[in-house]
Amino acid sequence: MVAMAALPGPVLVVGTGLLGTSMGLALREHGVEVLLRDTSPAAAHLARDMGAGRLAGLAAGEPAPVAHPVLVVVATPPDVVVPTVLAALEEYPAAVVTDVASVKGSVEAAVLAAAGTEGPRYVGSHPMAGREKSGAAAADADLFHGRTWVICTRDDVVRGGVAMVRALATTVGAVPLAMPAEEHDVAVAVVSHLPQIMASLAAARLDAVPGDALSLAGQGLRDTTRIAASDPMLWAKILSANATAVLPHASAVRDQMSELVEALERAARDGVGSEGVMGTFARAIHRGRDGVSRIPGKHGGAARRYAEVTVLVPDKPGQLGRLFGEVGEAGVNIEDFRMEHSAGAKLGVATLSVVPARQVELTEHLENQGWRVMQ
Repeated sequence: MVAMAALPGPVLVVGTGLLGTSMGLALREHGVEVLLRDTSPAAAHLARDMGAGRLAGLAAGEPAPVAHPVLVVVATPPDVVVPTVLAALEEYPAAVVTDVASVKGSVEAAVLAAAGTEGPRYVGSHPMAGREKSGAAAADADLFHGRTWVICTRDDVVRGGVAMVRALATTVGAVPLAMPAEEHDVAVAVVSHLPQIMASLAAARLDAVPGDALSLAGQGLRDTTRIAASDPMLWAKILSANATAVLPHASAVRDQMSELVEALERAARDGVGSEGVMGTFARAIHRGRDGVSRIPGKHGGAARRYAEVTVLVPDKPGQLGRLFGEVGEAGVNIEDFRMEHSAGAKLGVATLSVVPARQVELTEHLENQGWRVMQ
């Protein structure tokens, strides 16, 4: 049975890439009527065929939507968000219009400057969700589940406008958070945009690494560089749009890196006993640890320290499922999980994060079930 929609329809999604198609899929699961539009007919057709909605007003000549949308969601690339929002405000005078661009301040300012009396129907927003893959083919109805969805509130927003965007967020499983546009841009500069830069710079160094060296890569490298597989053009636009907010963080990293390079040069020239070298390295790592400790934990609460139970898992069908099943039989909740494979080894190393009080109990239970638990 289809759940009753928390959001009235129809909703027009303009832009059928990863976010737009994922949104359509999630809304359709909750019975919301979704209309799809994209300047690329092929992209829109793929989103439709995946079940994200029905076509509406494509450049290829498909008819405009029969019913006017109550909400228009602009999910286009950042460089065309403003004209697309303005066009939607003009075309649908009764609809609330939002966008999901990852930079809000410049978009909001440009829209309000050009929209005139229609500006109050615009509410900027940004779901803190995504993948390193792009396009409709990478879409997932669960993409927004449990993710923060920033809604940029203003005093002049039309009555019910913020509530409409809030309903969009909650319907697709996100957690709405009100935040002014400029404050949003300052925040994402350090929690999203700077990490992308650092991951890309680290991954770029792998071009010069011999294949034999890469065979030593462990989970640390994979974790650090995962988002480096992101769309280069998309990120070029994002960084350009939020350059003012990213600049101080990038400058600080440059200064800290210069300090580390100097210490590395002294260590290479004079040895690790050179004055100040060890202290410089230790301070850099310690600052990182302090930063990690501030990242919110499960369900957005305070970060917690978990105990880890590391299990060797044979590389055979069904083994991971069996492991999870036997953890469940022990009545232990897995708070976090990661999987690593060693080069050339026909087994994986599964690390289960659990509350410390259950670590010994789970270890003994798994060993009794024949699992090899690394101590």
